[in-house]
Amino acid sequence: MAKIIAVTNQKGGVGKTTTCVNLGASLTATKRKVLIIDMDPQGNATMGSGVDKHELDLSIYDLLVGKAHIYDIIKKQVPAGFDLIPANGDLTAAEVELLDLDFKELRLRNTLNDVRELYDYILIDCPPSLNMLTVNALCASSGVLIPMQCEYYALEGLSALMNTVQQIADRVNPSLKVEGILRTMFDPRNSLTRDVSEQLISYFDDRVYTTVIPRNVRLAEAPSHGLPVLSYDRNSKGAKAYIALAGEVNRKTKAERDALVPA
Repeated sequence: MAKIIAVTNQKGGVGKTTTCVNLGASLTATKRKVLIIDMDPQGNATMGSGVDKHELDLSIYDLLVGKAHIYDIIKKQVPAGFDLIPANGDLTAAEVELLDLDFKELRLRNTLNDVRELYDYILIDCPPSLNMLTVNALCASSGVLIPMQCEYYALEGLSALMNTVQQIADRVNPSLKVEGILRTMFDPRNSLTRDVSEQLISYFDDRVYTTVIPRNVRLAEAPSHGLPVLSYDRNSKGAKAYIALAGEVNRKTKAERDALVPA
């Protein structure tokens, strides 16, 4: 059964979509079956996976408001290698329409029950705000992966996000927990970066991934070609970092599942 991870941060520009697409591609490269769900009306994960958001017949919008079944919306093995539920600007309307629907915060979770057995991982790319789309993603997930830059204001945003995760866990989804914190756009030469990184490790301990994602030109270029960096330049520092992250995620998932097996 798939492990469902929401990739989220209420602060924009932290490498959230980059992480979702590139982690998905790297997990696929390790022979895992991956579905990525684009829950951001900007559709950046859709475009970065090699799918034109302007040419969609169906999208995540149709799924959330009950106009189509999930099997009709999944795009199989897109150019990035994984399966995708795409998004575009239509999703903005879903935020309003969901408010009038029953069990509005559970729409995504209920539809994913039909496909969880088909995948090892389902990664959800969330919008950079706390709205009904993000709440749907958090209610559907068992883990939250938080990409963040090591800068002062990022710590304030992280505190707010942790409170949100706890509220969702307390009220709706008791299985929700922080899967890990990923340090992105990492420059070890910067003293503030090092200081914030040390604070994160001191407070969150093993929930901070060992892998860091460096600033990397090839990583920044890849989305404009509709490719994950692993396909664009597999020898780049960015590609190697996300392969390392996929290894961490796989090992953690295996350890969790082994712990559930009776001795």
